[in-house]
Amino acid sequence: MRKNAYICTIILLETLNCKVKEMRDKYTRFLLLFLSMLVTVYTKAQDCQPTGSYNDENGEVMTINAGDNYTGSAPLTMKLKANAPTTNDPATHYEWHFFAQTSPREAFLIRYEEDTEYTFTKAGNTQIVLYEILNGDTTRYNPISVSISESSLQMPNVFTPNGDGINDIYRAKTGYKSIIEFKAIIFNRWGQKLYEWTDPAGGWDGKYKGKDVAEGTYFVNVTAKGADGRRFNIRRDVNLLRGYNQLTP
Repeated sequence: MRKNAYICTIILLETLNCKVKEMRDKYTRFLLLFLSMLVTVYTKAQDCQPTGSYNDENGEVMTINAGDNYTGSAPLTMKLKANAPTTNDPATHYEWHFFAQTSPREAFLIRYEEDTEYTFTKAGNTQIVLYEILNGDTTRYNPISVSISESSLQMPNVFTPNGDGINDIYRAKTGYKSIIEFKAIIFNRWGQKLYEWTDPAGGWDGKYKGKDVAEGTYFVNVTAKGADGRRFNIRRDVNLLRGYNQLTP
């Protein structure tokens, strides 16, 4: 009897030992899986590199990163990219939140896409924040800050279309800012319309129907609107001088 009891005890202990080992292995596998998930989520939260790109005054593409500040003139079109790695979980989705300086806690616009595009037409500061969301876990990235300056516009009263490459085009003075609507019309002294353009970067070359007009005084009528709501109504004389050469001492 004692021998049988001893054998049963040995068998029971071996069985318990196997069960304990099996449970320990399962717990270890579960713990490793859980830790790997934490590491994956933590790593993924650092993956995106939000950027904003735009064209400068020379037409060159410029890029700013999350945490950067940009000050410019409207209208400004900016392409926003999450720059997420291709290894991201397909279930991940992205949100771009736009916050105005006057209401920093409530987004005035939310875009539900990985990459988006936005045109700034109003003066003021805008904070653009990318949110990355997966299985209830949300990662908030540093904002891209865009400041649109107040509007400014001036028109000159003289230009010299003589082919010397200096002041040959009658246009808005350098330094105009945040003009989102623009229309300029050139008239002669009899009120005849000679030329019209709708881009502040454009201008008049001193011609009418392909031919040079005579030297003298003309008139410009400009109506424009700034990103801050300011309206411009500029009427002034324009002196056209062909014989003047700024390269001559």
